[in-house]
Amino acid sequence: MSERLIYLPLGGAGEVGMNAYVYGYGPEGKERLIVVDLGVTFPDMDGSPGVDLIMADTAWLEANVNRIDAIFLTHGHEDHIGAMPHLWPKLRAPVFTRRFTAALVAIKMEEAGMASDMIRVVEPRPKAVDVGPFRVQFVPVSHSIPESSALIIDTPAGRIVHTGDFKLDGNPVVGEPFDPLEWHEIANEGAGIKVLCCDSTNVFTHNPGRSESTLVAPLRDFIASQKGMVVATTFASNVARLKTLAEAGRAAGRSVCLLGRAMRKMVQVAEEANVLKGFPGTIQPEDAVDVPRDSLMLIVTGSQGERRAATAQLSRGKYLGLSMKEGDTFLFSSKVIPGNERGVIRIMNAFSEMGVDVVDDRGGLYHVSGHANRPDLEAVHDLLRPQILIPMHGEHRHLREHAKIALSKGIATEVATNGTMLDLTGPAPKVVEYIETGRFYLDGTVLIGALDGVVRERIRMALNGHVLITVIIDEDDVPLGDAWVELMGLPERGKSGGDMMKIIEDELSAFLETAPEKIVRDDDKLDEALRRIARQVAMEEIGKKPEVTVVVSRLMAD
Repeated sequence: MSERLIYLPLGGAGEVGMNAYVYGYGPEGKERLIVVDLGVTFPDMDGSPGVDLIMADTAWLEANVNRIDAIFLTHGHEDHIGAMPHLWPKLRAPVFTRRFTAALVAIKMEEAGMASDMIRVVEPRPKAVDVGPFRVQFVPVSHSIPESSALIIDTPAGRIVHTGDFKLDGNPVVGEPFDPLEWHEIANEGAGIKVLCCDSTNVFTHNPGRSESTLVAPLRDFIASQKGMVVATTFASNVARLKTLAEAGRAAGRSVCLLGRAMRKMVQVAEEANVLKGFPGTIQPEDAVDVPRDSLMLIVTGSQGERRAATAQLSRGKYLGLSMKEGDTFLFSSKVIPGNERGVIRIMNAFSEMGVDVVDDRGGLYHVSGHANRPDLEAVHDLLRPQILIPMHGEHRHLREHAKIALSKGIATEVATNGTMLDLTGPAPKVVEYIETGRFYLDGTVLIGALDGVVRERIRMALNGHVLITVIIDEDDVPLGDAWVELMGLPERGKSGGDMMKIIEDELSAFLETAPEKIVRDDDKLDEALRRIARQVAMEEIGKKPEVTVVVSRLMAD
């Protein structure tokens, strides 16, 4: 039986977030497998109300769990490691990653009540991990979190470069720079690069990317020019930006306070892992209360409008005794992730109503992306000269645009969204199978499937309201008294002006008085009849058909 090299995205291909990729080599259907990243994406109230986290459905991996040799984690962002406490117990494979990412994952596992002894800390290239038919090296790349890495995956069918998230930054302030000389070596070793699986996030941004170091002077000048209290927010994981902001605050003669558990934890872990050095001294929130406003700078979590983060709490009033006032300045040193705009704008307006001056990234003056822009992607294509390019980490439009660039350069390519299995053995990728993929929702403390109906029912109740009907049937199968009704999420009065609850109860009771015996005796038929009446009345009165729950209680003869 011939052996083949396969690629299967389970998350992150056709969306930004929830990254989970599978590579395999061996006889068809018996390939040995490695998994790259196990991340999450975040819910919204429109499509997934009440859900805490969303992650890839690993049913296919679970069905082939005895074939998984290892899990590799490229870096410590939530969309690459956030699902570890929830999905690793289903897969039970050793986990390989670098020191800083390992520390973040260990905290997650321990907070979930699990040991973290499955994590193996790996040094970067030329060190390598040999698992099954794969030889994997971690290559440092610049990104918006320390110790981000691309993976060099050598297989009997050729060399794969999995970029992870990256940008071309020779001076990232914190973390390792992108080293073109090392990548020249990687491109020219052996038979060269067979497959480049490449980040597509910024494929529509036509300007070359800018270094994190270009923000140092603008942020320093901006903060020095402010009069009241200065508050800045950015991604908690962007340790380089936190350092730049803190240094700018101290240079302006301000005491600096970090607000938000995630931010304090990230700085602590980065210092312990020795990737962050010389971070300015900070003060505690309880001490910040006593500092004059024009001598204080807060760096806070919540750049994406998260309701429980420090930014949102400040926009609603006080947080840990601190509050915003007229003449203060709030800086968003971040870009809004698509889908989060509504929450961020709501916070901006709340600050504006307080008289606070809100400043955004000003077209890149106070923020740079952690992902490679289009010219940088093309530079990497030209540097590595892959035989095949597979776009990943992006919505469908990103993947398709990236594939067009590859075709224009004569590089074989394929748009492979979640669940699309590619055979990469030959000179061009071939779609060989479509795997049924879905999503897991973390709902409180329980993982549920996207197709389980829980969230769908929740959405229907949110849109249409809920009616609870209770009836009692005596020993002789005769309704005992009237039906009674409880309403949730519905107006008290309909267009007739009457009490909605009483209108529905009257209609149900009238039906029960004349209902045929065969319906009253049959729970299913009675349920259906009462449900239909309630929905019809609601439609006439308020123009909606609510969700209906019918409870039939039957008295039993002694």
